[in-house]
Amino acid sequence: MTKIPNILKKDIEILIVEDETILAMGIKLTLNEFGYSVCGIETSADDAIQHVKKQKPDLIFMDIHLKDNSSGIKAAKYIWQYYKIPIIFLTSYTDDKTIKEAMQSEPYGYLVKPYKDKELEVTVQTALNKHNYFFKHKSNLDKEKKHIFKFENEIIYDKTNSVVTKQSNYLKLTGNETRLLEILSDTPTQPVPFEKIQNYIYRDEINDIGRLRALIYRLKQKFEINFIENVFDLGYKLKLLDD
Repeated sequence: MTKIPNILKKDIEILIVEDETILAMGIKLTLNEFGYSVCGIETSADDAIQHVKKQKPDLIFMDIHLKDNSSGIKAAKYIWQYYKIPIIFLTSYTDDKTIKEAMQSEPYGYLVKPYKDKELEVTVQTALNKHNYFFKHKSNLDKEKKHIFKFENEIIYDKTNSVVTKQSNYLKLTGNETRLLEILSDTPTQPVPFEKIQNYIYRDEINDIGRLRALIYRLKQKFEINFIENVFDLGYKLKLLDD
C-alpha cells in the first residue's frame, strides 16, 4: 500500500462521530499520534451533518448507533450523497442486516469494536488512497455538483436522482412538481418562459397559466420558502443559495 506522506497527514481533517466520550477521545489521540488532525467530535447524526456542512472534513469515523437513537447510517447516506466525504463505520454490530444497511451508504471501511490501533491506521490510509484514486480528476466532482441545487431552509434538489431533501428528510413530490424542478434547473440562472414550462409539464394539454401558478404555489407551500421567482414578462427562475 502507498503510504500518505507525513507532510500531507497534518492537512487531513477527520471528524469523529461517536457518543462514547472515552472511546472518541481514544480515537482522537490515536489519530493525532499517526499525524492526522481531528476537526471535531460529534455525538448525534444531526450534529454530524451540521458539522460537515460547516467544516467539510476530509474523512469521517461514524458510529452506527448514536445518541438519542439517531442513525449513523442515515447520516452517512446523506453525507455521501451530497458531499462525497469518505466514511469509515465504527460498530460492535456484525449481523447481516446491519452490515447490508451500512453498505448502502458506500463506506470506505467497517471497523468492528474493539480494534487495534494499527487496524485503524491502515483503514484510514486505505480510505484516503481509494478516495483520491476515484476522485483525483476534479472535473468529475464539478460536473456532478452542477446537478445539486441548494435552497434556503436546508432544501437540496439532486437532479440526477430526482430527489429532494428538506433538513435531511426526503420530500415526496408529484410528477408535475418533479417536472417543474427539472425544467427550471436546466437553466437555473435564467428565467424559463411560461409557455416552455407549461409545454414541458402538461405536454399536449391546453396551456393554462392559472394551473401553473397553482402548481408553483403548492410546491412553495411544501418547501415552506419562496424559491421560485416570477421575472416580469420573461418567465420563472429558481432562487438558489450561493455555495
